[in-house]
Amino acid sequence: MRVGIGYDYHRLVEGRKLVLGGVEIPFGKGLAGHSDGDVLTHALCDALLGAAGLGDIGQHFPDSDPQWKDADSIQFLARVVDLLGEKSLRVAQVDCIVLAQEPKLAPHFAPMRERLAKTLGIEQAQVNVKAKTTEGLEAIGRGEAMAAQAVALLESTA
Repeated sequence: MRVGIGYDYHRLVEGRKLVLGGVEIPFGKGLAGHSDGDVLTHALCDALLGAAGLGDIGQHFPDSDPQWKDADSIQFLARVVDLLGEKSLRVAQVDCIVLAQEPKLAPHFAPMRERLAKTLGIEQAQVNVKAKTTEGLEAIGRGEAMAAQAVALLESTA
């Protein structure tokens, strides 16, 4: 068994779609980033890459590479799953948390879990997603940014 942790943090801006866990969420702002800015999927990618000893998301999908401009971050996650397979590893469980003052995310957890589980090749019961506010503190609490953390447990297939 191997464990990894991931973290991501992006500014909220006008004129972008809000995508979390591969799901578009109706909101007046979206996350700034070279790709779609999906902090949840980015944090999860980093957790998986860390558990496998494969570096981080920036090494595999650098923001200096134009092919990743406005990319769907679920593509990143699918590629990370392929890399895990090459190392005879598979996902056993993931636990994720989004830090956001608004919008309310609980109504979107089921589709996020479904999309992430499908991409990871596991059951929805092996994927947990939750959210917390920062009670008005700092950039997240002022509605200027969102962050996410993820923990991943991998097991060997060998």
